[in-house]
Amino acid sequence: MDRQAILGYVLIFVVLVVWLWLNAPPASRQEAPAQDAQVQTQAKDTLQRRQTPELQERVTRIEPLGKFFAGRETGPERIVTIETDLYRAEITTRGGMVKEWVLKKYMTWNGHPLQLVNYEKKGDFSLLFTTTDGRLINTRDLYFDLQHFGSQTVTLSGDDEFSIDLLLPTTTGGRIVKRLKFKNGEYDLEAELKFNRVADVIANFEYQVVWESGLRYAEENSIDESGFAAAYAYAGKELTEIDAPNLDERPEKVLSGTVDWVAMRTKYFALALIPSKGSSEGAYLEGARQQAPDRGAIESYNIAIKMPFKGGVEEAATIRVYLGPVDYDLLKSYEIDLEQIVSLGWAWLIRPISEYIMLPLMSALHYVVPNWGVVIILFSIIIKIALHPLSKSSMRSMKRMQALQPMMNEIREKYKDDPQKMNQQILNLYKEYGVNPAGGCFPILLQLPILIALYNVFRAAIELRQAGFVWWITDLSIPDRIVSLPFEIPLFGVKDVSGLALLMGITMFIQQKMTVKDPRQKAMVWLMPILMTLLFNGFPSGLNLYYFVFNLLSIGQQIIVNRQADEEPLRKVDPKKRRRGGIFGKITKDLPRLKK
Repeated sequence: MDRQAILGYVLIFVVLVVWLWLNAPPASRQEAPAQDAQVQTQAKDTLQRRQTPELQERVTRIEPLGKFFAGRETGPERIVTIETDLYRAEITTRGGMVKEWVLKKYMTWNGHPLQLVNYEKKGDFSLLFTTTDGRLINTRDLYFDLQHFGSQTVTLSGDDEFSIDLLLPTTTGGRIVKRLKFKNGEYDLEAELKFNRVADVIANFEYQVVWESGLRYAEENSIDESGFAAAYAYAGKELTEIDAPNLDERPEKVLSGTVDWVAMRTKYFALALIPSKGSSEGAYLEGARQQAPDRGAIESYNIAIKMPFKGGVEEAATIRVYLGPVDYDLLKSYEIDLEQIVSLGWAWLIRPISEYIMLPLMSALHYVVPNWGVVIILFSIIIKIALHPLSKSSMRSMKRMQALQPMMNEIREKYKDDPQKMNQQILNLYKEYGVNPAGGCFPILLQLPILIALYNVFRAAIELRQAGFVWWITDLSIPDRIVSLPFEIPLFGVKDVSGLALLMGITMFIQQKMTVKDPRQKAMVWLMPILMTLLFNGFPSGLNLYYFVFNLLSIGQQIIVNRQADEEPLRKVDPKKRRRGGIFGKITKDLPRLKK
């Protein structure tokens, strides 16, 4: 290597060293980033150490949706209207909820469209779950996207069906889809819930399908409607019910295991959440009662179905939502015992009579006769004919007791100082003439289950709602009013007088006048009709119409029985034919032994 080459390399080396020295950053600039990072780390640690629960709550309020649904608390609200033969529904992208559900075949008590959804809460039917970042999410607070839909109104007829997809995306690329399916001619919708790639979002392997705003009232008397309002859960052929009768109580019930359905109702309308068979893991019911104007009351219920979430890439579940009338036949057609929410009396005695005798008979009569008032009259005649043997036996026994009354008075006067002897002589008198003192009461007791079943049917039957009859009777499901008093009768709270209740009371007075002959019971002749009139004054006019017609028929029957009894004078029973058995024969036989 020659001298020039060596000199060239040396110069190149010097140039490189000088260039690197000139372009290298100063030492202070190299230490500054490390110092800044250290300060930031120390500040962060200090903030975490000083962070209080109040500050944490503030952060939660600032970001209530967490990282998965940030930004979904706002958005454009789009509403889709679905018209069918039975209802008009509005579905909103705000919460992906049912905003309105107006029944077309029913009206409120004052003639307005019957809206079941509490629109003051801006809709209902949402999902509730906890996220993995510790947020409790209710989808009613989020805005959904509406997929592939142009028109805002859809009208269904015939066998038409329609469905819409509401999408709720997450920030991690997953999404929750609510596909709502509607079918003309049915009071329900089918909600297919799809969960795509949200395993890292939903915690606790569970979510809930909730309806939390109750149902709107539709009747004038909110106290009466609250008397029917309740929430239910049905599991394992067993019905669980909660009621909220008091203002200061919030009853609740939590159920575990598979639940067939949950429901809530007012007097004539109901909502039910029905999961596909065997898919649920529990239920939640809660109720509350609040005051309403004019001394009224409103009960509101919150119901939820607990559903499992397995954490898969894709999962789906189906929930049917029923929003319609409390119609026994309609609810029974679902074949899941949904008709159990219909109030028909005690399950062990009264309900079978209502369910298998009264309702089918009324439906059969209405199939022939369109006017429900006429149906009730025919129904009264049929029931009177069916009960004729029992009521005839009761009337004959009471008539025979009246014939014995003078002789019984003589015995009471003769043995007034010896009660035991007096009772023995009266029992001997009964046996001598073959009269059973319980013969007038026992047939009436046998009729009581039937009469109670009728009471439940007429109070609960939606068929009578807003069904008119004649003249002033325009609604057989509520009391008929003929006059309003300037004051209120205490204890009974009567201010409006019911015409049919008054007529029923008059016929009861006539009955009492015809049957009560004992001077000691004269007060019952007028006292019982007055009390029953005041009690029945607030009952549905259909029920009072039934009892009025039934009493008229009973009066006619009593006249016939009285004539027959007058033609057959009271005779002593042949001693050879006297029955020694029976309760009264046994009492007479045991008296001497008891005396010893």
